[in-house]
Amino acid sequence: MDRHGNLYGTTVYGGTAGYGNIYELAHVNGSWILYPLYSFTHQGDDGCYPRAGLTIGPDGTLFGATEGGGKSDAGTLFNLKPPAHVECAAALCPRTETILHSFAEEHDGSNPEGNVVFDSQGNLYGTTYFGGRYYSGTVYKATRSGGTWNVSAIYKFGTGHGEFPQAGVVPDSAGNLYGTTSEGGPYGNGTAFELSPSEGGWIENDLHYFGGDDGCFVSAGLVFDRAGNLYGGTWGRGSSCGTIFELSPQGGDWNFTTLYTFPGGAGPASTLAIDAAGNLYGGGGVGTYGQGNVFELSPSAGGWTYTDLYDFTGGNDGSGPSSSVAVTGPGGYLYGTTLYGGSDGYGVIYQIDLGAR
Repeated sequence: MDRHGNLYGTTVYGGTAGYGNIYELAHVNGSWILYPLYSFTHQGDDGCYPRAGLTIGPDGTLFGATEGGGKSDAGTLFNLKPPAHVECAAALCPRTETILHSFAEEHDGSNPEGNVVFDSQGNLYGTTYFGGRYYSGTVYKATRSGGTWNVSAIYKFGTGHGEFPQAGVVPDSAGNLYGTTSEGGPYGNGTAFELSPSEGGWIENDLHYFGGDDGCFVSAGLVFDRAGNLYGGTWGRGSSCGTIFELSPQGGDWNFTTLYTFPGGAGPASTLAIDAAGNLYGGGGVGTYGQGNVFELSPSAGGWTYTDLYDFTGGNDGSGPSSSVAVTGPGGYLYGTTLYGGSDGYGVIYQIDLGAR
């Protein structure tokens, strides 16, 4: 969401060539209008299949990654901006794409699935699901130099630590990066990790190894609250495996707490959203009708309160809310997408009025 309340997103498939597209959902005079901004072609160096969401950069333009395409068909890092020196109505103004980098398997990783993020210096960070020295994924850094971007892997997963990160990373004010891996660790169920910059490179620290009751298959990333605590969710692979958890700094270490366990097994597949009051929001995989739901987890005296905001039916309202959500604030609106359902069966974009409860 931009500061005007317009929404931006990606589709893995579809578009004019079938390789996915980027769209804007603009709020105009009380109505929502969908504008296709770019369709991936998988031709030349162009990417395809953008599984990650979009990030608005310091210059107000869009940045993201594609899972496939590029010079080695290992994915791309791209920037999308309005055409220069052209005046036109929004519906007639497709964006201009610039390929910032093509990933190259062992060198810097392959198949990025998570969002990218900027630090305070304007450097860009992300993860790749495969590739790297052990073919278990990487964390990469992109640094701008004039009109080009230099990309390098600052950490390559494997050798007993986490493997296959599906989500991106989140930085703190000191420049440390935090994230999750979907597999790996001593129990094979994923990890939460920290990367700290040093003179000799980046130092990796495993914050938690997921083992079963605390969750498994961590495809969602982490999010900070104002006090410096981290929150995340696990999708799960069986009964009582999907969870919401907190990692809180304590005496130079991190304390892990399970805040909620989903009774049906499946938790959030994407990174949670947090509002100014510290409420957490996300989409789950079960719900009353088995088509998924949207939930809120709110801090309360002595614990956390779970609220089921909406249960999808699998009809015109959609099913499978596996994406991240955007929240305008406590008592505001929540926005998200579903993977399936809707009038054509290809998913919906939905709005929930949090103040109407």
